[in-house]
Amino acid sequence: MTSQPAQLPTTPLSGPQKAMRKLGLLRPIDLALHLPLRYEDETRIVKLCDVHDGDMAQIEGVVTACEVRQHGQRQLLVTLDDGSDTCTLRFFSFYPSQQQALAVGKRIRARGEIRGGFLGRQMMHPTFKAAGGDLPVALTPVYPSVAGLPQAYLRRAVQGGLARAELADTVPPENLYGIGLPAPWSLRKALTFLHNPTPDVALTTLEDHSHPAWQRLKAEELLAQQLSQLKAKRERAGLRAPALKTIRHQPEIGLPLHEKLLATLPFQLTKAQRRVSLEITRDLARAVPMYRLLQGDVGSGKTVVAALAGAICIDAGWQCALMAPTEILAQQHFSKLIGWLEPLGVKTAWLTGSQKAGERRQMLALIASGEASLVVGTHAIIQDKVEFKNLALAVIDEQHRFGVAQRLALRGKLNDADREPHLLMMTATPIPRTLAMSYYADLDVSTLDELPPGRTPVITKVVSDARREEVIARIRSQLARGRQVYWVCPLIEESEALDLTNATETHGQLSAALPGVTVGLLHSRMPLAEKRAVMTSFTGGQMGVLVSTTVIEVGVDVPNASLMVIEHAERFGLSQLHQLRGRVGRGTAASACVLLYSTGDATRLGETARERLRAMAATTDGFEIARRDLELRGPGEFLGARQSGAALLRFADLVTDRALLEWARGLAPIMIDQHPDLASQHIARWLGGKAEYLKA
Repeated sequence: MTSQPAQLPTTPLSGPQKAMRKLGLLRPIDLALHLPLRYEDETRIVKLCDVHDGDMAQIEGVVTACEVRQHGQRQLLVTLDDGSDTCTLRFFSFYPSQQQALAVGKRIRARGEIRGGFLGRQMMHPTFKAAGGDLPVALTPVYPSVAGLPQAYLRRAVQGGLARAELADTVPPENLYGIGLPAPWSLRKALTFLHNPTPDVALTTLEDHSHPAWQRLKAEELLAQQLSQLKAKRERAGLRAPALKTIRHQPEIGLPLHEKLLATLPFQLTKAQRRVSLEITRDLARAVPMYRLLQGDVGSGKTVVAALAGAICIDAGWQCALMAPTEILAQQHFSKLIGWLEPLGVKTAWLTGSQKAGERRQMLALIASGEASLVVGTHAIIQDKVEFKNLALAVIDEQHRFGVAQRLALRGKLNDADREPHLLMMTATPIPRTLAMSYYADLDVSTLDELPPGRTPVITKVVSDARREEVIARIRSQLARGRQVYWVCPLIEESEALDLTNATETHGQLSAALPGVTVGLLHSRMPLAEKRAVMTSFTGGQMGVLVSTTVIEVGVDVPNASLMVIEHAERFGLSQLHQLRGRVGRGTAASACVLLYSTGDATRLGETARERLRAMAATTDGFEIARRDLELRGPGEFLGARQSGAALLRFADLVTDRALLEWARGLAPIMIDQHPDLASQHIARWLGGKAEYLKA
């Protein structure tokens, strides 16, 4: 029953066919699920005397004038008379063939927005065609498209795909009533209606996706996601991994390594850290691979939890690897772990892409021989030349920054065809519950919902850049008290050069405004040795102000830093702002974060940016920040590349469709247990080969 890909043609593809492939429209089901962006009502013709300014209307009349004028910009002006009034059709872009179709005396139908004005009614760039023929009985769909793919061609292709697609229902009828529809719509009925809605439908129900046809479609999509996640989780339960059992205390051996680590730490674990460590310990003791996501707010102590897990792994005679997305973050982990574990006899290796050849060869030898029990580094860890003796635990920090292929490569580093390492993924971006129920449903999630004692709350102020001098005065005050300050400049994706100019200019301005103060500069293009020197100076207290791009977003831990200024804060996402704010308030001093926004005309503050800044000022709770970010920006911010290769939800909305998600979550195990064939067909229809990516 699964829809099969269309047969590859033996003749070269036409332009529209290439464009269809670009959109991923390969199977009939792909075309059937390619839904309209909006609709045009071509089912009726109205008289000009009956329409109002701002109305979208289709009129029919005779062309009484057609001329090209040059008023600053070349334009085609066409006068259309429908017998009740006249309307000017104005085109700024046109072809000779269009002029011919709009010649005087031609009878045409034109559709567009009616605008009034001193010169009378007009339509700007309306759609038009020759009059005559029957009017459509359904609204005309307007589909997402690309260059070289006309709407007319796409409409024919979609209708053909809809007719050929295998759309027999895969959801047992008795399970459909839970979606809250007045009467269950079949999938074919729902799709046919959405591609050809009748003109009496309330357009708002199509636009806000509340129509029963949309509800059925969203329910099917969410069910496919839940089925694929649950199936991936159950399949992994059949895989094997090293059982890393904790070693009991024996007088002749002494304390196990993780207990020695606990005894030597200069702080006590929080209740949350102890609870999460126990969850991980239980997972590691099983001969089934652990797939656990450790989430916790900024500063909640995830690194020490990872260190305790690594200690259990090492004590059992295996290797542990920790991979971080940036060298700065990897270096922070390396320094902490060396300080904790090397005094206990653990040999640690450091591996990054910027190492000199000699040092790299030395590290590779330590890893291959097993002498290095703990390996810390960047994505260099997963390169082909890196061979572990017996990797049993892989820890990935800021997991959303790594792609599927990178995580799969790390899992493949255990030299045992029958087993794979345990996987602990960490994130400082708390996952909202609806996201955990959907995109992370295949993982076990541990949550650090408690901050260590002694962390001071950070006061957040939203300030216009017109008050820049006041902010610099605040910096002087903090420096006078012996404190340190971050000044963060935004990363402008369109122009890395402009980003570096921003940081460099700000560095020069602050250096001039703060004579006698060491002001440092840190950005991604600096050589690693220079970055390390800057960070060492700031961490050691020799540098008063650090001007940086977002390379300090995660991992930097300087307890003496009590003030952060984020320039052009309106350009950042909520989660990124929260991550940056987490660099201060790490000591006992009262700390503040100043969100400096631009008031220039070119960067006028939009409503979404205002909402982000308001949210930052209102709360320091990372879970509340995450919830608001999901509402403002959708799931992409949280997922990063986890779903690389598998599209985000196309139709369902995790904020508004919570009830449908709960329904799908409850039905998925029933489908897999009682209707396994239907479950497989449902996944194949909606995800095709993309479901494979969930295994990472």
